[in-house]
Amino acid sequence: MIKFVIGEDIKAAFPDLIILVAQISDVNVRSSDLELEEFKKLVIGETQRFYDAETLKDRPVLRAYRDFFWRIKVDPTKVRPAAEALIRRIVVGNPLPRINTFVDAYNLASVKTEVAVAAFDADRLRGDLRLRFSEKGEKFLGIGMSKPLQLQDGEIVVQDDEKLVAVYPYRDAEDSKVTEATKNVVLLFCGVPGISEEKLLEAKNVTVDYVTKFCGGTVKV
Repeated sequence: MIKFVIGEDIKAAFPDLIILVAQISDVNVRSSDLELEEFKKLVIGETQRFYDAETLKDRPVLRAYRDFFWRIKVDPTKVRPAAEALIRRIVVGNPLPRINTFVDAYNLASVKTEVAVAAFDADRLRGDLRLRFSEKGEKFLGIGMSKPLQLQDGEIVVQDDEKLVAVYPYRDAEDSKVTEATKNVVLLFCGVPGISEEKLLEAKNVTVDYVTKFCGGTVKV
């Protein structure tokens, strides 16, 4: 089991920060799945009926992410929290991104619960994961980027024993992303101050249910 450690510097700055972890082995990730596409339609319909674009940002969970982004000097009007961005796409009638069955399934769970979820190919990680503040000049290549970002002091990052794997809680690394070749996955349920452990447990349960339904796998406990 890969451990996830919150660094003492982060604990001091955000003492009520909670992050949950799940590991799933032997998944079968495919480019698409007809049953998943039908399930997407159901989630999209429910989301369009429930949410309003004008009031979306004021939902308590989504507001907690926005407030956290401001605290870490990320403008949430330019870089939207993950769940809010997905929900907003649905509400205004834009299609959800289609990546692969695993990513698409956990994106639906994020829509359903409003909680940001990160996923890493466990076989591309080295050692345990740790949350800490960045140092100026560290480089990070996010998914889809053509060249690395040069980070500033005080950004929040996730690292394994060798490299950065995420800028928390909104951008994962290209090197450890989940692809059709992935067999083993580590999931993070990205809490921020103001989001309860109960809410994160809900997100964990929904996500595990969705990804195992469409990708199989065995949950490690």
